[in-house]
Amino acid sequence: MILKGNIVDIQNKRIFKGEITIKDGKIFNIEEKQHDVNRYILPGFVDAHIHIESSMLVPSEFARIAVKHGTVATVSDPHEIANVLGVEGVEFMIANGKKTPFKFNFGAPSCVPATNFESAGAMIDSEGIKALMANPDIKYLAEMMNYPGVLFDDEEVMKKIAWAKHYNKPIDGHAPGLRGDDVTKYIQAGISTDHECFTNEEGLEKLQKGMKVLIREGSAAKNFEALIDLLPEHYENMMFCSDDKHPDDLLLHHINNLCARAIAKGMDIFKVLKVACVNPVKHYNLDVGLLNIGDFADCIVVEDLKDFKTLQTYINGELVFDQGVSKLHSVPFEILNNFHTNKKDLLDFRFESTAKEIRVIEALEGQLVTNELIEESMLQDGNLVSNVEKDILKMTVVNRYQNQKPAIAFIKNFGLKEGAIASSVGHDSHNIIAVGVSDEAICKAVNLLIENKGGICAVSDTMEKGVALPVAGIMSDQDAKTIGKQYAELDKMAKQLGSTLHAPYMTLSFMALLVIPSLKLSDKGLFDGNTFQFTNLEA
Repeated sequence: MILKGNIVDIQNKRIFKGEITIKDGKIFNIEEKQHDVNRYILPGFVDAHIHIESSMLVPSEFARIAVKHGTVATVSDPHEIANVLGVEGVEFMIANGKKTPFKFNFGAPSCVPATNFESAGAMIDSEGIKALMANPDIKYLAEMMNYPGVLFDDEEVMKKIAWAKHYNKPIDGHAPGLRGDDVTKYIQAGISTDHECFTNEEGLEKLQKGMKVLIREGSAAKNFEALIDLLPEHYENMMFCSDDKHPDDLLLHHINNLCARAIAKGMDIFKVLKVACVNPVKHYNLDVGLLNIGDFADCIVVEDLKDFKTLQTYINGELVFDQGVSKLHSVPFEILNNFHTNKKDLLDFRFESTAKEIRVIEALEGQLVTNELIEESMLQDGNLVSNVEKDILKMTVVNRYQNQKPAIAFIKNFGLKEGAIASSVGHDSHNIIAVGVSDEAICKAVNLLIENKGGICAVSDTMEKGVALPVAGIMSDQDAKTIGKQYAELDKMAKQLGSTLHAPYMTLSFMALLVIPSLKLSDKGLFDGNTFQFTNLEA
């Protein structure tokens, strides 16, 4: 097979007219040759850090959409399903991903459970990491979220890191806001990347200290604008990633969009493509071709080097996307889950109090970090309730793995004026999270998810709408178009109920993420991410 076009040679920083000969899935020859074909041929894009589960799609369905945007590979952390199902969940992701030519590169989740301050469905200890690291399908040790464990030389954490070093596999980081001597020690432990930088200064310090910094632009956490100005000088040590990408977003664009945005800022095409295509392959030692003779023919044909509209995608020489149509097909798979809690009563969401003031989580648009506020409480018959006027709404996290009393907190910036929204996608342990204007609405939303054994939903006095997520309570058994449409309808309903957030469900899913400061809620109670300990709702 011969491909003709303007060949983009990233390594030598040149673009030339030529032909690429593909034989047995690999690039057999590259030849400079004049012709009148004006499209561009370049290596495929790689998402350098993503949780496939956040797309609500199983890997084989994710791949069908990602190839439309010129993505040929991902560096995927199966941390979410591992917190529900343990090693069995990781094995499910690998097996399902292998049913498609797309190049999924899974890591061993380093923090299952993410902390001891929440109830997860499984545990992977250092012996489990040792077994995973010996598996050639596992390419790296996934994000070490427990940075206090690294800083305080926690024995189990250090054993996990040691096994990654033993098998000579990279170690991913997760250290939002970590600076100074602390970040130096974290890097010296052998941790080589971070996708959690949310300021230019933080990104620069980590780069100067030898870390690779990933520019993350997901559905909730958006750090592109904060970090992109570092790219022209530090492009050798940067990559693009999504981290979390909801299905409606994935249908629109992927890494190609970050390239287009960088080019629109006047950045050098070769530097941008090094970040998008080359650096992840080199850092993680991936079996992904980079448009050299002898490489796997993992390449894309794009209309131009401005918008990067993909015309064709090839993986191992196979045409997997052509002129708007994905050539990848749905594959059958077994549904796994872990959901064992009974329906809740209205009284379960009551919080007896006489406190005049309460601690309130302040959710921030486009960020995983939150603030802690002290606000006036609102009491009805001795029960703390939502103050809709001031946008201080009651929130709950309900243990999905066993029958326990729901944990209660209050949150600002969701903006709901009626009803409630709920999700069993709740990083990291994927318990049920709900926020609403009344105990009745919250109870209704939570019970709808318990009935479905996982999903996301919105309820009002007159309406209820839900999307079932039967695979581990976090992924659909449907295709991207179906789930993307259902998700978009639910997103619309949440906004009709009053939510002012760009991605209310994505933001909700991170409100139980204890490893990101400041204030979060686990199924065990309100948690201070700065001191890494529980705190009182009553101030």
